[in-house]
Formats: sequence, structure tokens, C-alpha cells
Amino acid sequence: MQRPGAAKATSDLFLTALGLESVGSSWSGCVRNSRNGTERSHVDHNEETEALKLIIENPLIQRKELEREEKFSPATPGNCKLLLSENHSTVKVCSSYEVDTKLLALIHLPIKESRDYYSLGDIVANGHSLDGKIINVLAAVRSVGEPKYFTTSDRRKGQRCEVKLYDETESSFTMTCWDNESILVAQSWMPRETVIFASDVRISFDKFRNCMTATVISKTIITTNPDTPEANILLNFIRENKETNPLDGEIDSYLKDPINLNAIVDVYTVEQLKVKALKNEGKADPFYGILYAHISTLNIDGATTTVVRHRCSGCGYVMKEASGTCPTCHRDSLELKSVFVSFHLLIDVTDHTGTLHACSLTGGVAEETLGCTVNEFLTMTDEQKTALKWQFLLERSKLYLKFFLSHRARGGLRVSVLSCKLADPTEASKNLSGQGHA
Repeated sequence: MQRPGAAKATSDLFLTALGLESVGSSWSGCVRNSRNGTERSHVDHNEETEALKLIIENPLIQRKELEREEKFSPATPGNCKLLLSENHSTVKVCSSYEVDTKLLALIHLPIKESRDYYSLGDIVANGHSLDGKIINVLAAVRSVGEPKYFTTSDRRKGQRCEVKLYDETESSFTMTCWDNESILVAQSWMPRETVIFASDVRISFDKFRNCMTATVISKTIITTNPDTPEANILLNFIRENKETNPLDGEIDSYLKDPINLNAIVDVYTVEQLKVKALKNEGKADPFYGILYAHISTLNIDGATTTVVRHRCSGCGYVMKEASGTCPTCHRDSLELKSVFVSFHLLIDVTDHTGTLHACSLTGGVAEETLGCTVNEFLTMTDEQKTALKWQFLLERSKLYLKFFLSHRARGGLRVSVLSCKLADPTEASKNLSGQGHA
């Protein structure tokens, strides 16, 4: 009989035991008891207590209805599941001294075959063909964002957390967590130290970022620091590159993520942007905006070394010399097309309220802005470069910008130019008269 004041609820558990395949389990009972069965699962997420150790008595063994049950629940290799009833079954959480030490090793075993995964490079290469697919991913953690809280239109509260992943094939890839448990687990991950095997994540095309991303869903099971040959190879890779891959390289990678410019609609003045940056202090995520301004500093007619840099084609890392081995991905410059030249400019932009210094204008965006390729630029005379510079210094431009807080950057704000084109005078006048964004 249901106790007064206690509502019925169902909780799903995922169990692994020595000598047995992984199985799913469902607990049916009062809310008070259901919570007791699961609430301690996120008390401590260090490596040795990442999963609960349970003793289960009197479970009912039942065959799974695969198509119906595994559509939203984690897939398990066995064809049976356990049903736990409040009236007939008991679940006991083991204390640390009661746990068989052999059980601890199971925490680091993925539920899928260790070779059954996509590299991040494969996901990016396949692109839209993987949109909506559910796959497995093995990757290292580059960074973990702060949870963001929101309220839906029907007043339901929720939260999300973005995790940046990387591996030998891709320098930055976004995975988003939406549920409380995965967000809490993610907060325990150590950037550039933790490797994860995420089984059954959904891959989708993010129209705002214009790139592929992964999402943790109800089917997803994440194994932290899996004990597999493939994971150990990746772990060695991130350890070897931890010291040689500087923070600036990470920020550069973060700033060059492709963005759908049509999704950026907020117009600012320089003064408003600086105020917004102060309000965002302490937040890891970038913000975006449109600025109508003059380019006040554009040093393209000076030394070529300050305008053009050599980049590794494998990871995009800026190399000091055209020859040698990339310190990040260790690709040798003697390999075919292993190093390429790219614009690497720092410009100042000014409007009637102030100046943004050292804005990064690089790669294809710089080529589109200047109207020439790097190789074409390198063949120009100094007079031609000076004439090109003054085409921008005398005209107002429309700039799409990305802002990233960084204590290493001047003024604590790193600015990347996503697009820069000469502004339509009517459009600029309309936006400037209304200040565009309060």
C-alpha cells in the first residue's frame, strides 16, 4: 500500500557485475524510496567512487523488449533486465570497506566494444551524413564550461553545460550536457588530463556554429578514463602534448570555430562592448556582436613576418618556422602540405565611443576582408600594400566579432573578427542613430 504523502516513481539504474554482462534495472516505488536509491550516486565523482556499489536482493528477471526499451534507455549487451519492486526487493548501498576491490575496475570499462567509436576528425569529415545519428565517441577533455541555468516558455527550469573535447585528429569539438547527472559528472573532469568514452551520444549539425556537435541524451553512458588500449594511446597523446600545447593555442582554436553570421544580430558600440565584457567576467563562454567602426590600425605594409604566419595543416598551430616538427601534433614539415601560410593580423577598430585594440583577423576571414590571398599579398610591392591599407582606414566597416575573456589578452578581452566588410552607409547610419543595442 502506498504511504500517505508519498508519490509513485520509477528510476532507471545501470548495473555491471563481475562475470556478468551489463544490465539495465528499473526501481518502482515511492518517491522517497526512489530518491534514496539514486541520490547518493552523485555525492562523490572521483575515479574510485564514480559509480554506486549495490547489493540487490529479490529482483525480478525479465526479458527486454529491445525496440521499445532501448529507444530512450541505455543499450546493454544482455537480453534481460532486472525489475526492483518496493514491496519485494531491497537495495543496499555498500560502504567503501564493504566493496570488493575487483568491482572498482569495472568503473573504467566501457559498455561498448573499445574499438567501436568515431574519432572527432571522422565526425567532422562525415559532416551532415551523421546528423541525427547516435554513435560512440572516445576523446580527451579540453575544457568544461560552467552550467548555464534557464527557464523554458512553460516555466520549467533547466540547465546546460558545454564541454570542449579533442583528440589526435581534431583540436576542438563541442559536447553538450543537459541533465543534472551528466553535468555534475562533467564538473569533475580535469581539462587536458581526463579521457572519456561516451556511448550513444547524438551527433547533430549546429546551425549557429555551422559545425557538428555531440549531445548527451538519456541513452548515453559516459566512462571516465576508460581502461582500454585505445584510451591509453589517447591518454599518452594528451600527456605528451600538455606542456608543449600552450593556452594561446587553445584560445586560437576556440576562436576559429565556424559561426553562422546570420545568427548574430546584436549591435554594439565599443563602449557597450567593454561594459558587457565586465558583466561577463568569470564566465568561460564567448559572446558575439556587430560593430560599425573604422579600422584605425592595420599594419600590413610593414615587415611580412608580422602579417603572415606558418601554420600546421594538421592542427592549425602557429609555427615559428616553416621547417621543423609541430610541437602540438608532431607532424613533420617535410610531409606534403604539412605547413601552410596564413594571415595573422592584429587590428584596432574605433568608433565614436572608443577603441578595441589588438583584434585578431586571421585566415580566410582576413583574405575575404583584404580581397586577396596570402600568396597574392606576398607578391605585392610596399606601395600596393599601403594603398590597400588606406582603403579601410578611410571607410566605416561592419564587423562581426567574437569576444573571449582572457587574462593574457590586453584589457582582459580577446577579440576575433568573424567578418569585416565595408558598411552600407544607410544601414550604418540607422544602427548608429539608435545605438543598436542598449
